[in-house]
Amino acid sequence: MALRGKHIVLGVTGSIAAYKSALLVRELVKEGAEVRVVMTPSACEFITPLTLATLSGDDVVLDMFPQDRSKGTWHIHLALWADLMLIAPVSANTLAKLAQGMADNALASLALAVRCPLMIAPAMDTDMYVHAATQHNLGVLRNRGVHIIEPESGELASGLTGPGRLPDLPVLMDILHRHFDDTSGTLTGVSLLVTAGPTREAFDPVRYSGNHSSGKMGFAIAGEAACRGARVTLVAGPVHLSAPAGVERIDVVSAQEMYDAVMQHAETQDMFVMSAAVADFTPAEPADSKIKKDSTTDAGLTLRLKRTPDILRTLGERSRNSVLVGFALETDNEHENALRKLKEKHARMIVLNNPLTEGAAFGGDSNIATLLFADGRSEELPLLSKNDLAGVILDRMQVLRTTGG
Repeated sequence: MALRGKHIVLGVTGSIAAYKSALLVRELVKEGAEVRVVMTPSACEFITPLTLATLSGDDVVLDMFPQDRSKGTWHIHLALWADLMLIAPVSANTLAKLAQGMADNALASLALAVRCPLMIAPAMDTDMYVHAATQHNLGVLRNRGVHIIEPESGELASGLTGPGRLPDLPVLMDILHRHFDDTSGTLTGVSLLVTAGPTREAFDPVRYSGNHSSGKMGFAIAGEAACRGARVTLVAGPVHLSAPAGVERIDVVSAQEMYDAVMQHAETQDMFVMSAAVADFTPAEPADSKIKKDSTTDAGLTLRLKRTPDILRTLGERSRNSVLVGFALETDNEHENALRKLKEKHARMIVLNNPLTEGAAFGGDSNIATLLFADGRSEELPLLSKNDLAGVILDRMQVLRTTGG
């Protein structure tokens, strides 16, 4: 019901992923949304306007200057009509135009005129996506408040494998549902700090120890919290993700850097979600220069390690009036270890998951979790997308904050 009656403008640009826009239009209409499609000339090389017009039930906008001159200000009227403008897929070329504020075609002109939120879903070859110019343009748009739908990694039309795939229909629809969900604004005035991703512990200038965390879970929580109106600070380890719109991002590398960043902002936070996979140990005496293989014996290399600062425990001791949520990634004695962590860290809730479980592996877009509460309750959740799980976690945190449980 979230999409029923909503006015959605769908922009389609020149990308092989444009075929997915037909599926998206059909699903939006099926759920009761009114859809108008705007295409760039290049988009017509990949999918026909007739296809999208048939599925949307309305004419597709192709030209800046329509044949009917009475519609000369069509872009203004359509801009006022829209509740959301989504460009999916958005090519590198259109991305650059949006960042520069160009208005040389119908789609770019409309993007400048809309008063509603703007979402874009980049889809292009990996080398184009990771290029410094594209990343700069994404940063410009992000700073303007444009919501970036992160591309997925996988095999591309070129045969390369990497980031640049337009997410499939269920992911796109999930994002739209959450955008129009009535939970928006429920965290207005609340400050939330989220940690995400791995840390890297250097043992010489070129090598480090780390883990497989992608940061997707923490970024999903940060994005959902921002959609609900929270003031979100995201402390991120080294990940290949763009910060959600409206989120203040602080990039760190090591466990010590993450600890310092969290403690610097801790006093002003109402809630914490510690989802980062922080290293427990770091080299006690990292080398000043690269350790050469020929400088070691055949027996190998021995490193002396020391404990890293415990961010969750420190917050639990210092922020007893805040809602503190930690994550427990366990492969053995899962509940026992998670309950011990819940008690020892003075957390209000622990999110337990096992990366060896199908659907909950590192780097995936789904998770299977059990929520453990300080009052002894537990809640087993089914397989959920990380976006959906983020919503459940924030729902429970809101209850904890209002009830004091």
